[in-house]
Amino acid sequence: MIEKQWNMKPLPEQRELAELKTAINAGPALASLLLQRGLRDFNAVKAFFLKNPREMHDPFLMKDMDRAVERITKAVEQSERILVYGDYDVDGTSAVALLYGFLETHHEQVSYYIPDRYGEGYGVSTKGVEYAHDNEFGLIIALDCGVKAHEQVSLAKSLGIDFIICDHHLPPETLPEAVAILNPLQSDCAYPYKNLCGCGIGFKLTQALCHTWELEPEEAYKNLDLVAIATSCDIVSMTGENRLLTSLGIDQLNHAMRPGLEALMPPAVDSQGREPTRSFSVSDIVFKIGPKINAAGRMKHGSMAVELLTARHSNEAEKHASVVTVNNTERQQVDKEMLSQALKMLEASGDYQSRKSTVLYNPDWHKGVVGIAASRIQEHHYRPTIVLTESNGHVSGSARSVRGFDVHAAIEKCADLLLTYGGHRAAAGLTMKHENLELFIRRFEEAVARVITEEQLVPCIDVDVEVSFTDLTDKFYHQMMRLAPFGPDNMRPIFVSRNVVALPTTRVVGADKTHLKLDALQASSNKQFASIGFGMAHFYDALMTGKSFDMAYSLTLNEFRGVSSLQLEVKDIKIND
Repeated sequence: MIEKQWNMKPLPEQRELAELKTAINAGPALASLLLQRGLRDFNAVKAFFLKNPREMHDPFLMKDMDRAVERITKAVEQSERILVYGDYDVDGTSAVALLYGFLETHHEQVSYYIPDRYGEGYGVSTKGVEYAHDNEFGLIIALDCGVKAHEQVSLAKSLGIDFIICDHHLPPETLPEAVAILNPLQSDCAYPYKNLCGCGIGFKLTQALCHTWELEPEEAYKNLDLVAIATSCDIVSMTGENRLLTSLGIDQLNHAMRPGLEALMPPAVDSQGREPTRSFSVSDIVFKIGPKINAAGRMKHGSMAVELLTARHSNEAEKHASVVTVNNTERQQVDKEMLSQALKMLEASGDYQSRKSTVLYNPDWHKGVVGIAASRIQEHHYRPTIVLTESNGHVSGSARSVRGFDVHAAIEKCADLLLTYGGHRAAAGLTMKHENLELFIRRFEEAVARVITEEQLVPCIDVDVEVSFTDLTDKFYHQMMRLAPFGPDNMRPIFVSRNVVALPTTRVVGADKTHLKLDALQASSNKQFASIGFGMAHFYDALMTGKSFDMAYSLTLNEFRGVSSLQLEVKDIKIND
């Protein structure tokens, strides 16, 4: 396994630390966490902890919001047909479910369209516009896509169809000829928060419609569960309004789950037949809900996810949930097989260790899983990674980057070899002709090698603060959890504790014996904790020598048979020589 570097975050200045500790009556660890997040006094901490819907920004601050609302209102008043169009991933399908579900209660002439991943690809397709024309839709509302769809929007305009675009991707210099473009990243958009996902922008549109149509704000708020799912799974910044929307959406998931999600995530029943209180987190959404929703578009068709999320009755929801769950099981098997094949390809390559990038191609790989495969491969061989397969007569695939490296910019250096490409610093997609593949692999390696640093080729763990096991109390855990929801720019805190030893009860667990069930003791504090290290069984032999070690971990709560206890989720271990 690749040895990780620990990046210790700078500690706050002692005077600041003492003042905040006194102001909020907290210990040094919690005060440090707050100061690291820029919260320097009582009022800032209070505002951060309180999640009030009134703190949401006015949707009409977003450029073109008034024009979008005016055009939708006109369509409703004139009984015009509206097509809600969205991408096939979690953000896109959640956004379509949100806006379609909202409009459906106020307008009979509304439908939705999710493009086929394999037949149409990402974004607004010509086939989608033609479908709208053939079925007499006068307005298309595109969610989580469209800001670069110049040709498709022009085609729609020539056919008498208007476009409203709700997109959060970086806009080009020249924009499509849409009636309205809702995207806070436009240079002349005054909206104060720039990091909304596509579903988040769709939510702001429903807020504006509620205001204009004199509806109760709750009409929009009842879809915050979908915003929480999309924001979490699209890995956007968990700060500002995103953090507020996600927090309120998670509350909704925990207390009033919609039928489709209830069928997808039925509660576990304990030995006494009782259903435990729900306590969803961003991690639960990302690892339990998101993959199942995504599997619909990866394995079959994204419309299945919309049908699931908009189901109104349990029987209908259970039918859709069953199909989506089967899709996810198939996806997991394909994912496992692809990873195994990819690692063998790497090992068979004589020079992969010396290369600064990884590009793998297999015409038989499943297009819907190449992005996941790129992420998995990168975990084993930490390089900017592209996984490619055959698609519609071309070579197509996905890229995943390493920390701090702009993989989109490296792909852009090879743009003359590509038919299409797009994405952002951390992830991208691309398509090329077969005859350009070998040259692309060489050119991409050159583009990466030219600018990547040695530090960027080493995986890194950001450590918030060093603590003793004595600091880890139930009270501290519950105080720390007030920092949630966690995500990019507000990650779950990572702690380090020094001079820990493994107790003899430590063991390797899991069906494939890859996980470490570690009982850790810190002698200086005379305190021990049950710990779990996923995929960390390779440390077992070294720990059993009795040597002390330093441990990086996050603090979690383990619930078993109705009993809750603190547990350490191990991120890395460094043995002391």
